[in-house]
Amino acid sequence: MSIQVIKFGGTSVANISRIKNIASIIEERIKSKKNKIVVVVSAMSGVTNKLVEAYKKIKTDTLDPEYDVILSTGEQYSSALISTILNEKRINSRSILGWQIPIVTDSNYSKARIFKICQNFFRDQFSNYDVLVVAGFQGVSNDHRITTLGRGGSDTSAVAIAYALGLKSCEIFTDVEGIFTSDPRIVKDATKIDFITYEEILELASLGSKVLHPRSVELAMKYGIKIHVRSSFKKNIGTMVIKEENKIEKEVVTGITSSENDAKITLKGIPDKPGIAAEIFGILARINVNVDMIVQNITDDGKFASLTFTVPIEDQANAVNELKSSDIKFKNIHADKSICKISIIGVGMKSNVGVAQKMFETLAKKNINIQVISTSEIKISVLIDLPKKKTAITSLHKAYGLKK
Repeated sequence: MSIQVIKFGGTSVANISRIKNIASIIEERIKSKKNKIVVVVSAMSGVTNKLVEAYKKIKTDTLDPEYDVILSTGEQYSSALISTILNEKRINSRSILGWQIPIVTDSNYSKARIFKICQNFFRDQFSNYDVLVVAGFQGVSNDHRITTLGRGGSDTSAVAIAYALGLKSCEIFTDVEGIFTSDPRIVKDATKIDFITYEEILELASLGSKVLHPRSVELAMKYGIKIHVRSSFKKNIGTMVIKEENKIEKEVVTGITSSENDAKITLKGIPDKPGIAAEIFGILARINVNVDMIVQNITDDGKFASLTFTVPIEDQANAVNELKSSDIKFKNIHADKSICKISIIGVGMKSNVGVAQKMFETLAKKNINIQVISTSEIKISVLIDLPKKKTAITSLHKAYGLKK
């Protein structure tokens, strides 16, 4: 049995007209290749946001199990609509929810991680159906509660199902033609990337690019599953996500991305003594707040330090409140949401010098101040003032020769 796993994002299923478009894509695949197809779908564009808004009128705690039940209904709705349209086209189809398979997860509500997926369920269902339309983003815990995988989790659902079925590839359909050197809405001459490595797209996804969810890339990289990112509206080849050794030409910088999803927190007047940083970040870890960029400065007399770090913007208030109510001694604490993280990524950076220098010189020429810096083998990220975002991205895109 030949099985394909294809995923359609929220913009691809935004309305009935677009759902009919993807139904035509599925119909063409079924008729031409006689495949069995698992279609993983997101909620219709904007639906999840409305569900979140409705929930938050009552409660702000997103770790409540009922929050996951509410959010999962978006994918339930879109999967049933798609299956209905396919059946009207005489394509034997059914919609499936995460708990029916089951996709078993832990109980970390709103950020659940997958334990296992029942492969036999799909094999059994394919004896009666040609297309199985799976509601992405959701699973079920061992105590039979509906869970969700975090925003963008339908990508993770698709890659995990492909792995469970023993497949080596997975297609992600979206509203763009592939992965670009930068956001085409900001950089008009951004170029589509034909081949990108797991490492590069993982950095891009983690640092602001919304084309693929980071966890889906982690899974694909771990199990060697090729991801083909392509458009729902054009038949062109998109971007192939592959192993680094299969990428013949390694550009110094492959792409530039940005994120406005971070808040900067600065603690001033901290006693400069061993273990203080461990205490601070231990408090944040206990409340499940992820810390990214970190910089520490010591006063001239060596008695005090200031510590600056970034957290997800939605966790900023909680992080500040926890630190204020803790036993940590500091003179003051300041939070800033008007920041932007700009990152350059490329596997070619491993073997080329002067990449950071060019970045810093380019920003300096535009009078853009760098607040925090973090690096890895294949990326450099800087924190800047949010109003400087477009200038920074467009000037760096030109400096590294990424324009068409």
